[in-house]
Amino acid sequence: MGIPGNSHFPNAVSLLLPLSIATLLATAIGFQSGIIRSGADDRAAMMAPQVVTVPAGHFTYRAEGEYFRNGYAVDGPMVDVAMRQNLTIMKYQVSSADYARCVAEGGCQQPEPGFAAPVGGEIPATGISQDDAHAYAKWLSERTGEVWRLPSDAELAFAAGSLFPDETLGVAADSENPALRWLADYERQTSRKASNPVPQSYGSFGENEYGLADFGGNVWEWTSSCSHRVTLGKDGEAIDSVASCGIPVASGKHRAAMSAFVKNPKSGGCAVGVPPDNLGFRLVRDTRWYAPLLEKLRATTLFS
Repeated sequence: MGIPGNSHFPNAVSLLLPLSIATLLATAIGFQSGIIRSGADDRAAMMAPQVVTVPAGHFTYRAEGEYFRNGYAVDGPMVDVAMRQNLTIMKYQVSSADYARCVAEGGCQQPEPGFAAPVGGEIPATGISQDDAHAYAKWLSERTGEVWRLPSDAELAFAAGSLFPDETLGVAADSENPALRWLADYERQTSRKASNPVPQSYGSFGENEYGLADFGGNVWEWTSSCSHRVTLGKDGEAIDSVASCGIPVASGKHRAAMSAFVKNPKSGGCAVGVPPDNLGFRLVRDTRWYAPLLEKLRATTLFS
């Protein structure tokens, strides 16, 4: 029996019930997965780090990877990249104090012995592997209720702007003289002058045009990108590409391909050429509304 004056009430009920059930299910899934958190967390939320925002746009940079043509090493191609969303990234590298907090709470492993920062001031955490950086990102995401992750090589290049290195051999791609390439690579390696390897306080290496601080100092920064070995055809097209995700890319004064578990860059780990002074990192804040769900799915895929 209908309600007087509202002949459409049964239809309204039939529509509202599925919506209510869907809402309840979504809420339950949110709590179950941890995307929605109750206020009963005994640990106080950590204050989010200081960030800079790089406006969306196009930029050109030299693609990451080792490139070969006719069996000879050549420069990687210049590629045009469209960043369709603003990029929100930490202004400074993760500090030794914040990383120590993660260690104290059981979320992170200790840095490499001998890489402890001097006492006093805000000093970047060093002696950090890529695995350590991922663990810190997970811990920080849980503590702030936001999604933090390592930047890709392209994202870090975008944020670094004019400070991102573009090292080329300067040898014509069609040259088959191995001596020219050997000499060019030797000059490139020797031009990478040794610097003071002791981590310096925030701001010691200045800021770029976006306000990003200390990129290209004496701390190389982990990215989420895999190293690549690419074979080019006669016309410069890629005919074979092999990715090695166990050897990710770290960037600073130059790119370095390092094993994901390496904390001390001078101990080896597939570094090419002059090794980095230190390994540290900064994180990107993922501002997309569906980022929490993506992170949960990624974590499930990695650890299932």
